Amino acid sequence: MPMTSVSSQPVESDTRRAPRAKPRELALTLQNPARAASIPRAEDVHKIVNLALTRSAEICVRFASSKEARALNLSYRGRDYATNILSFAYHRDAEMLSGDLVLCPAVIRKEAFAQHKPLAAHYAHLLVHGVLHLEGWEHDDPESARRMEAHERKLLAQIGIANPYA
Repeated sequence: MPMTSVSSQPVESDTRRAPRAKPRELALTLQNPARAASIPRAEDVHKIVNLALTRSAEICVRFASSKEARALNLSYRGRDYATNILSFAYHRDAEMLSGDLVLCPAVIRKEAFAQHKPLAAHYAHLLVHGVLHLEGWEHDDPESARRMEAHERKLLAQIGIANPYA
């Protein structure tokens, strides 16, 4: 790729400013039909979801029962067990994305306990992971998994959360 030299001196005859990036907007809906306890506060979910976004978004975060998470995982992924998070992207372009994140608090609590992680940190990791899937990130092969995990670690470090893969 050719290199381009750029002068660090301002051009006196050009007083125009670079256009500002349009601020991102997040329309976030939280659902807790399972009436799960020990889930993140709405403002924490908003902060974590916004951390991983690169564009405006409409996202629904649903805290589902093990039964619902299992049924969704079987229906959409062909796997007959309740999983920690499922991501459903409905629309994605350069300006906007929309989708659902379905988390299973019962699975998340068990995983956090088994992995000796703070529950809040595990939720943060899974929310970041799910939003990255909505953004188009995948981990289908070792190289894409390495890139996605590195990006997750970078984002989580910004809010003081240790490497979830350690």
